[in-house]
Amino acid sequence: MDSAPDICGAAAEVLQANGLAPVPFEVLRSYIGLPLRDMFVDLLPQSPVEQIDLLIQQYTPAFRGRKHGHTRLFPGVREGISQLGGRKSTATTKQTAGTRLVLEHFGLIDYFDHIQGSDAMRYKPEPDVILAALAALGADASECLLVGDSAADMEAGRRAGVRTCAVNYGYGDPTAMARWTPDHWVSDLRELL
Repeated sequence: MDSAPDICGAAAEVLQANGLAPVPFEVLRSYIGLPLRDMFVDLLPQSPVEQIDLLIQQYTPAFRGRKHGHTRLFPGVREGISQLGGRKSTATTKQTAGTRLVLEHFGLIDYFDHIQGSDAMRYKPEPDVILAALAALGADASECLLVGDSAADMEAGRRAGVRTCAVNYGYGDPTAMARWTPDHWVSDLRELL
């Protein structure tokens, strides 16, 4: 999903509500897929932990309040995911509850057998979220494919022992993803078919 307008909008809202200087959209966009803490600490390196914690707490209601009004599916996603065989799970930096809400909003939840967020686990590039999804599905890593748009996705996939597919759209840097030698590259999810 192209959720950058809502993700960055929520982050900008939180920063503004706390009297902090505006951050350009492209800078905020570069943090998508990373933990919120990493973004706020990088943007506000002199801030005390308590302020960072407050910003993180304020982000989720700000994001949910936007109700995905500016989020769009990338072309071919609905068609591709609806036709893909096999069992499917998410393996995202987002929390499971938030992931579920987004998938429900866009009518995609029924295409997934399991929803896995990074609840109380280490974020990618650590493989934890992928391993949790594999365990929930009872799946063998060697028979699975991770589709992602970041170098952290590709590294986590390698570390989890799954095959990887990098997408040429999204938020990741293709050069950084290529360092992990993805097994496949697609520019449209329908290409997986």
